Amino acid sequence: MAGSWPVDTGRADLVPDDDGRRGWTLVVNGVPSSHVDLDDPTRLDFEYVRWFGDALDVWAPDGDPLRVVHLGGAGCTVARYVAATRPGSRQVVVDVDAAVIDLARRAFGLRSSPRLRLRVGDGRAALGDLVEHGYEVVVRDAFAGASVPRHLITLEFLEQVRRVLTPAGLYLANVADDPHLAVARAEAATALAAFREVALVAEPGHLHGRRYGNVVLAAADGPLPWAALGRRLASGAVRARMLDTGEVRAFAAWRRPLRDAPAEAVPPAGADAPGSAPVTP
Repeated sequence: MAGSWPVDTGRADLVPDDDGRRGWTLVVNGVPSSHVDLDDPTRLDFEYVRWFGDALDVWAPDGDPLRVVHLGGAGCTVARYVAATRPGSRQVVVDVDAAVIDLARRAFGLRSSPRLRLRVGDGRAALGDLVEHGYEVVVRDAFAGASVPRHLITLEFLEQVRRVLTPAGLYLANVADDPHLAVARAEAATALAAFREVALVAEPGHLHGRRYGNVVLAAADGPLPWAALGRRLASGAVRARMLDTGEVRAFAAWRRPLRDAPAEAVPPAGADAPGSAPVTP
């Protein structure tokens, strides 16, 4: 199955694990995008994906099915994890790059079904097509090169996220940032303007300005399980620190929420193809 495929962002490669297991890393333009273990969908090798899984595990009771929207597809690692840990879940995966969706179908055996819908399109535009208050979770993991497209980080975008979430629904986002954390602070300020509760999860060295990395943002109008998430993160293979809402407010102090530019239009499908931000496997 190893090989290269043309995608809108350039080239996608499937690199096999070297430990004998049926694990594969999807690499887009030389940057690891996602990891999939065909035999064990609960194996989450990338730090930030593990933090996504931790947040989902403690946010809803074990095994309860969820309705989830994924903005950004890649290898559908999180969607496979939800399907394995929460049977009966219904999920929608949206990716602007048709070739990425096609690769996931061919390489990982994914097929559209009533419980997993694979859609090609822009993430924000896709939200507008979804039923109001129809989903418990929205996961954003979409990139154009090394950054998230602007129209997927603004307050107006989060208004669309809130429209499709249930009143107690959960928003999760992957924020890739340098040691200065300017992007994470801006996204945190925007989330605080849209939701009552906001948490950030990151490797301590990243929060202390010593490395590039991924920050997971979690937001909801209902209470977030601070203690349970903190315990889960503390027991993980990679150290992670969580900031609760009060700490996030201090972290984002003096930052204004990000807004759409005047008369900004959501780009048509294919106009802003997602790539992959660097991650630490």
